Amino acid sequence: MISTETTIGMISFHINGAWERPEGRSMHPVTCPANGATIAEVPYAEESDIDRAVKAAHEAFLKWRQVPVVDRVQVLYKYKTLLEKHLDEVAAILTRENGKTADDAKAEVRRAIQMVEVACGMPSLMMGDSLSDISRDIDSITIRQPIGVCAGITPFNFPAMVPMWMYPFAIACGNSFVLKPSEKVPLTPTRVIELLSHAGVPPGVINLVHGDKRAVDALLKHPLVKAVSFVGSTPVAKYIYSTAAAQGKRVQALGGAKNHLVVMGDADMPKTVEAIIGSAFGAAGERCLAGSVLVVVGEPAGRVVDLLVKRTKSMVVGDGAKQGVEMGALVTADHRTRVASYIDRGVTEGAQLLCDGREFQAPNAGFYLGPTIFDNVSPQMTVSREEIFGPVLSIMRVRDLDEAIQLVNSSQYGNATSIFTSNGKAAREYATRIEVGMVGVNVGVAAPMAFFPFAGWKNSFFGDLHAHGKDAIQFYTEQKVIMTRWF
Repeated sequence: MISTETTIGMISFHINGAWERPEGRSMHPVTCPANGATIAEVPYAEESDIDRAVKAAHEAFLKWRQVPVVDRVQVLYKYKTLLEKHLDEVAAILTRENGKTADDAKAEVRRAIQMVEVACGMPSLMMGDSLSDISRDIDSITIRQPIGVCAGITPFNFPAMVPMWMYPFAIACGNSFVLKPSEKVPLTPTRVIELLSHAGVPPGVINLVHGDKRAVDALLKHPLVKAVSFVGSTPVAKYIYSTAAAQGKRVQALGGAKNHLVVMGDADMPKTVEAIIGSAFGAAGERCLAGSVLVVVGEPAGRVVDLLVKRTKSMVVGDGAKQGVEMGALVTADHRTRVASYIDRGVTEGAQLLCDGREFQAPNAGFYLGPTIFDNVSPQMTVSREEIFGPVLSIMRVRDLDEAIQLVNSSQYGNATSIFTSNGKAAREYATRIEVGMVGVNVGVAAPMAFFPFAGWKNSFFGDLHAHGKDAIQFYTEQKVIMTRWF
């Protein structure tokens, strides 16, 4: 039975199948965004902790890779059942430490479970190819084999889902894993790793450590770590990629974004407005697929702005755990200050403020900021170029679809974009010409399902193989070609 103290208050490392509270490590508070209260303390790993975790993972890998794939996935089937059973509990923990609404949290856990579901198909997904008589009396096959210890470094905004972009696929392929989640939200990863432990994963196959850059660097440079997966900001993604790749490791590093929502004059405006609201302000804008720039194409499309402002001003902001709340708090006080500073800068640079989130009166000491909309934003303005990672939407106006495509393609980022239109030709042209990895047509958040890759481009991704989907199987395995001839 998992103790309540462990689940919601006491943060520990999980190394080689055992939970441990290391002595003498620096402790850091975990706060509840809804009220600012400290809800836990998390220890930061030192290099010696990382070394123990990686070595335990390596020893476990040597045994785990010999387990037949059909037996490995039985652990994941049990894990999926436990996640389903505890979905509401995990979502509640997630809301408490992250601040997003209960509905957003439940949707995130559901997406996490879908990753496990896909990984359960590994007996088919890992299959290789074969061809007889490639030459006289010679046959050839390809097989996929696990690569070893894999590490995951994950962000605060999706503490349940993003780690499961990684470790279910990795361990189903026969690898072992060391997870270092964001120190801002350690409770959710702790709980889901507890559930995986209860599903019967052998000691050392999954390990959990907490910490900051010191722990990250130790993972990036440890010789037994063979692959590193990362999700976070672009500057850190570049650092992760360059540092780990220089060590000869396989790397997938997902960075930041500046996602554009393009609205044509023939769009279904009421439905488009709801999609924009969900994209720009869902999860308080703290996601790499948030639509942060609204591109209005031509005068007829301009009517979306009045509808959007009216709907935005009616949004209910508050404690994400309460019913009826549409947007919760930001993750920390520092992050709220950072996002508010972008609003200040937008005003200074001349953008027209239609909805000012700084005016929101917080019901308590939580880290709240209301949804914000700027109009008449120019390409030179900071709010149009930089990732804000908060509930701030910038409106830009263009004459036609060509100008919209040129605007979007000029961005340094290429994560996601969406077009809203009833014209199939316009939608096809946009999807074909746009230099972005994930495209939505009348879809506010173009988030791929678990069996498709999370395909960011440009400064939104560093590496060759993307997260989840078929790319995950290639990333977490090595391909071997075997040619045989019998005399």
